[in-house]
Amino acid sequence: MPYISSFSINTEKTSPFPYSIAAVKFAKNITPKTPVTFIIGDNGTGKSTLLELLAYRLQLPHMDGSSYSKKGFEAAKTLLPYLELTWNLERSVGFFFRAEDFGNLINSIDRQDGKLHSFMADLEGEVPDHIIQEMKDSANHQIYHMRKSYGQDLQSFSHGEAYLKIMQEKITNRGIFLLDEPEAALSPLKQLSLLYFIQEHLQNFTSQFIIATHSPMLMAYPGATIYEVNEDGMKEVTLEETEHYSVTKSFLNNPEIYLRHLK
Repeated sequence: MPYISSFSINTEKTSPFPYSIAAVKFAKNITPKTPVTFIIGDNGTGKSTLLELLAYRLQLPHMDGSSYSKKGFEAAKTLLPYLELTWNLERSVGFFFRAEDFGNLINSIDRQDGKLHSFMADLEGEVPDHIIQEMKDSANHQIYHMRKSYGQDLQSFSHGEAYLKIMQEKITNRGIFLLDEPEAALSPLKQLSLLYFIQEHLQNFTSQFIIATHSPMLMAYPGATIYEVNEDGMKEVTLEETEHYSVTKSFLNNPEIYLRHLK
């Protein structure tokens, strides 16, 4: 049974931003009635804004350990007074995964590691490598946090593997898990791995996943609820009714039709 039984944004305002976003205007009595719910739509329709609003309301922890006081949650703060949640079971425990947070975390660690490498370059050959590494780890709190949280240096993984590793370490108990466009960090094969991970988790725990995505592969999760948002509204649809599915299927069946003008 999902924890959140429905949510709505109840305001008559339609401008300025963020009230003008389609997902904000049409998020009325959205019922994520299955353990996995997808929110889909074209770029700019407000999928991410909805997830950020829910995450802000629930104060779910972030992948990078940051707080909601950081830049990027202004829309969620504005919309919070208009959000109405109804619960099957109130449980504000879980995690919020944004692909952009993952990318920012890895890139920030890489940049800091590069600076430390240049700063300590004169120690190479004079001080044992493992001592230099310990000094770098002590100076770079992000690497220390990674090893403390995940047991190892995520830089040793590909981005997709690192993303899945973080999920495996953070999704270990029941809760509400919000995933914003996870496919941005995942190859098609790793997207399948994510589906299997979610399925295995739900076999052992009563949890709820709400996922914003463009990926028809992820939307194909058996029995999932899918809400599609566009400039005309927000409604529950089947996988085959989504534009993402029909365009992807049509392209893969006959890519030459789409690409003939590029030759």
